[in-house]
Amino acid sequence: MFVPTLVEGPVTARPIRVRDAKPLERELIENRTWLRKWEATNPQGPMSFDTRASIRALQANARAGLGLPFVLEYDGELAGQLNVSSISYGSVGSASIGYWVSERFAGKNITPIGVALATDYCFYSVGLHRVEICIRPENGPSLRVVEKLGYRYEGLRRRYIHINGDWRDHFCFALVREELPVGVLRRWQEGQVPVGDGSVPESDRIAATRQLPVQPR
Repeated sequence: MFVPTLVEGPVTARPIRVRDAKPLERELIENRTWLRKWEATNPQGPMSFDTRASIRALQANARAGLGLPFVLEYDGELAGQLNVSSISYGSVGSASIGYWVSERFAGKNITPIGVALATDYCFYSVGLHRVEICIRPENGPSLRVVEKLGYRYEGLRRRYIHINGDWRDHFCFALVREELPVGVLRRWQEGQVPVGDGSVPESDRIAATRQLPVQPR
């Protein structure tokens, strides 16, 4: 699948390249404390950290039409990553978005702009029907992203993804193309995001603080 370069003001989402391995490694190491609590982990044991291999795997996934791997830049400087994954076609027509941004770029609207650009591309160029984002209840900055863009809250997924050493609950948010008379980016920029679409009900916030009982083996 063709991975485009998407630009809005100082923010660029461009295709990831193997030569990004070193600068990405540097950002990941320098932001270890900032990012570690949100990183996916392997329940079977530690995962090896090979940035080049990871980039090649993302590129192979894109060639198979199953993903869109981007590097996020701010004024030409590498700021993070955004990955559209689990692309399905036909009767499902859906995908998921995940991302990270370095701490020094926080507060510059890089993530919401990148997510909006990628979502619009998925809807209007790839032709998908639904895009979702799943976020840990503790991840306040990411929750603000979906609230800004009007991603609609769909529910609590218990122990959904293995993050930072354990199975973690996630809140799920999504958009479908039919609910967008204009693109995600334009709707946000024009102040037309429906109030409350990205809000999590208090009952689910409370539920996410409760540990599920672990059954003895």
